[in-house]
Amino acid sequence: MKPFWRSSQSAKAATAPRGYRAYAIGDIHGRLDLLEEMLAKVEADIAASKPRRAVLLFLGDIIDRGASSCQAIERLRSYRHPDLKTIVLMGNHEEVLLRLLAGERGILSSWLQFGGAECLQSYGVDPQSLRSMQEGEALSAIRKAIPPSHREFIASFADTLRFGDYLFVHAGIRPSVDLSLQSQTDLRWIRQPFLDDETDHGFVVVHGHTITNEAEERPNRIGIDTGAYRSGVLTALVLEGQDRRYLTVKGPKRNKLAPE
Repeated sequence: MKPFWRSSQSAKAATAPRGYRAYAIGDIHGRLDLLEEMLAKVEADIAASKPRRAVLLFLGDIIDRGASSCQAIERLRSYRHPDLKTIVLMGNHEEVLLRLLAGERGILSSWLQFGGAECLQSYGVDPQSLRSMQEGEALSAIRKAIPPSHREFIASFADTLRFGDYLFVHAGIRPSVDLSLQSQTDLRWIRQPFLDDETDHGFVVVHGHTITNEAEERPNRIGIDTGAYRSGVLTALVLEGQDRRYLTVKGPKRNKLAPE
């Protein structure tokens, strides 16, 4: 948890910390082209109306599915801007990659099917070559392909960020469970019962993970995963005071869709 919080108010009057602006960006999934466009748009927005302090926040799932996981990770790992503090949250796809790098067995085939194949290709590995290997040999090949600097960067991702009356998280929270008692599994993977729950959590949850055609605002949550890897639409939520607005960038759609 990072120290940007204040006492929560009603969701209807949710407010960012005084003097701060946040740019929260939804799931990128290897779309370096959209990431570059969004960074340029955020930087232009900062230049047009410079806040006292600003946070650039990525809601996780930087990798998998799209063609440029390696390049997207490197871009964020090395990104610096004098007027932005950059924070990246842990998505379920980053979690799975770290588990593979730690040697966990039994999840490799699922990962390859759900976007890992594209991730490996961006690191110069032919995913088909892994299918003929023993699992231990395949895991070793993955460890050799992922630079230590990328592994360390991904492992540094946080799970949540409290920002005034908002909570940023990748997937969501378990309703009616105190924030301090939330499990990492729920924070990174949950859909139901979170998505349909109408509980006033004491803060507005800003999340990705679940794709919608456009940003989805409800009294207790805001979803901003617009399926960039397949739709070509990447969305950012901008919060300042009680104001909410959106930045979007659009690029080519993906023809071949990986399984959800």
